[in-house]
Amino acid sequence: MKENKSCCAPSRGTGEIRQTQEIKDKENQDTEDMAFIPDGTFLMGSEDADANQKDNEGPVRKVTVDGFYIDKYQVSNRKFKAFIDETGYKTDAERFGWSFVFHMLLAEVDDRHVKGQLPNTPWWLAVEGASWKHPHGPSSSIENIMDHPVVHVSWNDAEAYARWAGKRLPTEAEWEYAARGGLEQKRFPWGDELEPGRHMCNIWQGEFPLNNTKADGYIGTAPIDAYEPNGYGLYNMSGNVWEWCGNWFDETRQAKGIRGGSYLCHHSYCNRYRVAARSSNTVDSSTGNMGFRTVRDKQGS
Repeated sequence: MKENKSCCAPSRGTGEIRQTQEIKDKENQDTEDMAFIPDGTFLMGSEDADANQKDNEGPVRKVTVDGFYIDKYQVSNRKFKAFIDETGYKTDAERFGWSFVFHMLLAEVDDRHVKGQLPNTPWWLAVEGASWKHPHGPSSSIENIMDHPVVHVSWNDAEAYARWAGKRLPTEAEWEYAARGGLEQKRFPWGDELEPGRHMCNIWQGEFPLNNTKADGYIGTAPIDAYEPNGYGLYNMSGNVWEWCGNWFDETRQAKGIRGGSYLCHHSYCNRYRVAARSSNTVDSSTGNMGFRTVRDKQGS
């Protein structure tokens, strides 16, 4: 395993796009639980003083986006299980036999399954048997969190699901345009104030990485419909889980873009829950805080 520059999304480091297993695209591309985002031009990026300079958020520039449909919610365990049940697909975490679990979420009985940790981000444990259906270690289950976002899915896995659903992963421009909810150059999907009298997203509360007060209600993932939606009716565009995008992060073509931050983001270390913030990971990497949502083109485009 190889450490990624992002504290929030450790990488396996191989970065190989694998041929997806035999998956037939759905012929009927429904838009249930999707919102239509109209054509438009917006100011993309950020020049905020607290932006992560190496993430290349700036400069702020005008970007035009064609209209598209996007999932209102992050893909849930329930929906991902339907995909697995129908196709028999095997995720990268299952193929490799392990995935990254945050230290505070690891089931105590699964301590023996820890095969290592990253030296500069020791809160990430490489756990044998961790996967989308065992998110906190091999003894854990998704039985009581079916409406939480699926995690431990790689870009390869998210792409396979999207193809099966007759959809695709969003570009970073589409993702940011949708996440802004019609607002211009605000820090968050709801405005510039992180907590306008109430919690608006699932991020770290307390002192990272050892003390989480759970003031926002959660230490790990939250339900896909938690908190208030943005102006386009989209939920959890900040926090909860990182979301895979379809495009390469930069010209090196070694990693794909991920957006939105996660329940581990905190202003003291990783403040990437801002709407313009971006990070990346290799296509076969999986962690307990990375998920996705899908988009589809409008008819005739």
